Amino acid sequence: MDTTPTMVRLGVDVACRAAHQASLADATGTLIFSGRKFFTRPAELERLWAQLPDGAQVMVVMEPTRNAWVPLAAWFRARGAQVVLVPPEQSADLRDYYNKHTKTDRLDSRVLARLPLLHPDGELVELDNLGPTWAEVLGTGEYGKAALAVLERYGDPRALKRAGRSRLTAMLIRHSRGAFREAKADQLLAAADETLTLWAAGGLDFAQLAEDLAGEARLARQLSEEITALEERIAALYHDVDPAGIVLSAPGLGVTLAAGILGRTGDLNRFRNLSGVRAYTGLVPKIDQSGTSHRHGPPTKKGDPGLREALYLATEQARKVDPTLAARYQRLIVEDGKHHVSAICTLAPVLMTRIAACWRNGERYILRDLDGHQITDAQGRAICRERYTVTAEQRHQRRQPTTAKQHKGRTDRRDQKSTEAAPAASPSRPKPTRKKDPIPA
Repeated sequence: MDTTPTMVRLGVDVACRAAHQASLADATGTLIFSGRKFFTRPAELERLWAQLPDGAQVMVVMEPTRNAWVPLAAWFRARGAQVVLVPPEQSADLRDYYNKHTKTDRLDSRVLARLPLLHPDGELVELDNLGPTWAEVLGTGEYGKAALAVLERYGDPRALKRAGRSRLTAMLIRHSRGAFREAKADQLLAAADETLTLWAAGGLDFAQLAEDLAGEARLARQLSEEITALEERIAALYHDVDPAGIVLSAPGLGVTLAAGILGRTGDLNRFRNLSGVRAYTGLVPKIDQSGTSHRHGPPTKKGDPGLREALYLATEQARKVDPTLAARYQRLIVEDGKHHVSAICTLAPVLMTRIAACWRNGERYILRDLDGHQITDAQGRAICRERYTVTAEQRHQRRQPTTAKQHKGRTDRRDQKSTEAAPAASPSRPKPTRKKDPIPA
């Protein structure tokens, strides 16, 4: 009787913020299941592990996605699984093999589960272990003062639990100016419990991790202080150039964005007309003329890319305050089926033209509703929110396919160009030939 344990391979497509996806294949590459979603939480990992065959020898295959793979690797290794790290180039090549034109998380997990079959001796790298982060509690992107204080003092979850709820709450209130209180302290303590459960098998020096986090927090705080000082300098220089605050009077603009726009355009009186201002942004459409045909193409993207970035950010805020821009944005999305980015790029030259007109006339931007009545910023926000909000369902229903997708849909999979690494999906079939018309005498 053969007592050799069953060999299975679990491919995990690791995500940073969204759910991971897992697919399981046996020794022959046959999929047992695919597309199982889970998060890096002990309960969900236990649920996934329970779905594996009893007594099986498990190989977990994944890509090194930031640091999100580290706690997963430690947990699986603690359960006796062999954890291997796949260079992204290998999984990308095999993904092309299976599907030439589609990239999905479910496909990625299938590819990873089957990848060892093509690389039995592999160039697979054993994983080391690091610690998870508490992004859901502390937020992502730019950390606030309270988050940095927690990371600097309590990067070790054991120290966080020793601090207790009362001391942690007092620190959060002090550094967040009252925004974070007992509820946030409870979330942090729950995150510490989850981390300790996840690393219950050991393998991580929490004290050393806390030292690293404290150093990063100190650097982040110093950078925040430098940014604050720079913003103060920008504000002083901007008010010297635009004492009347004409550019700053545009809806939704702050000093930094206003300075970015004015600093990259210079004196707007130097342009011959407003058409020149629009053309300078690089957000006006190209003109494609040939014989009797005439159509508008994509933006020219000429001029300063920094100006286009500033205008994009300014327009994204202005459409939430100015009802005239909000109404046009809604029409572009709902009636014309534009993507959000395309709609904003369409509105950006409009906003720039209005700013330029105000500058040339020496007048501040006056906010009006669609009837021409002057309104305040608060009234404008209320009107935009009540009348011109575009829902996610409307965006999905009205979105038009891109030109590339339209052209792609005109041919079948056999006619689509294949890569050298991806064989054809079906045998070649001859195409009927058509007799050429006789050449007239």
